[in-house]
Amino acid sequence: MTPKLDLQQLSNFVAVARTRNFSRAAEELNVGQSSLSRSIQKLEAVVGQPLFERKPREVVLTDLGELLLGRAEQILSLVDDTFSEITESGKSGRVRLAVIPTIAPYYLPEVLRDFREAHPNISVLVQEDTTQNIIKMCSHGEVDLAVLALPVEAKYLDTEPLFDEELVLIIPNGHPLEKKDNIKLVDVTDFPFVMLDQAHCLSDNIQTFCKRESLQPISVERTSQLATVQELVSLSHGISMVPKMAARIDASERRVYRSFSGDKPMRTIAMLCNPYRYESAWVKAFKTFLRSYTQNQ
Repeated sequence: MTPKLDLQQLSNFVAVARTRNFSRAAEELNVGQSSLSRSIQKLEAVVGQPLFERKPREVVLTDLGELLLGRAEQILSLVDDTFSEITESGKSGRVRLAVIPTIAPYYLPEVLRDFREAHPNISVLVQEDTTQNIIKMCSHGEVDLAVLALPVEAKYLDTEPLFDEELVLIIPNGHPLEKKDNIKLVDVTDFPFVMLDQAHCLSDNIQTFCKRESLQPISVERTSQLATVQELVSLSHGISMVPKMAARIDASERRVYRSFSGDKPMRTIAMLCNPYRYESAWVKAFKTFLRSYTQNQ
């Protein structure tokens, strides 16, 4: 008799494979760890072989586990897409949107407000995370769409540029560069920089621009929040570069924003999606709205 695979067991298996840890997977799935372990044991009994190699701090997929993971993700995606297509005839829907932290608080409020006015029947569920985690979520079908900064290295995912954004210099009030008429990148070389940590693509954008100009900023502090970068600059811990959208809404008088003269540092904001996933009418509506919103800015 052909063994029967339970969809919930497959979903649990994928969560453990992705997190490489039973306790993290259990927390993510909102189930007890013992219940999750029993589910995996039942699945291993069905396939007749271990799916994970248990180690002290993590679990690693066996060869069979690697094979099953690819199939399981395809099966779960197909089921999810099928139900999305079936229920799309309803009057309301949702869009699962992932956004990087250096965009979400500055770009989304107006976008979501205007989209809600135009499409009151569509809910947008926002998840904020780093680029690498968002790529995984798009690949696994955990989100429908993402807004992030290029470049993105991701196989089988599509990117569509929305707009280019300038990165501006942020300095504390009273800084020697404040009174300089034309600030060039070479003028900031000797000043210490406060940067976001390497998990954020904004750091890559800044370093790529500096490298192109044959300059290397001196990084003295790193943080995980752009708001913390701004506050540290205000306290004269260093200077930095931030997206213009962040500077535009900052009302603090303790820091000053200036554009560079000549070749300006830029980043490209883009949409990211999985072309192999079913795209609902709601997602299509949101993508169309983002395109038109960008053109009207």
